[in-house]
Amino acid sequence: MARRKGRRWLVAAGISASFLTVLALVGWLAAQEIVTPQMAVLLGIATFGLYVGFGILIAVYRMISRLQ
Repeated sequence: MARRKGRRWLVAAGISASFLTVLALVGWLAAQEIVTPQMAVLLGIATFGLYVGFGILIAVYRMISRLQ
């Protein structure tokens, strides 16, 4: 059981790291004036929405697979 809990932390850390990396990339694009600040905010919101949406999708899939 302890191993599984450790794995959950590892998965959570990986997801957080990838999310922060994408946000850092968006910030860098805004700083280099490749995208406008408004576009950077929209990219950040869209990225957050994708992570939340896929998180809900995975959670529902896991709950449904336990029913069978």
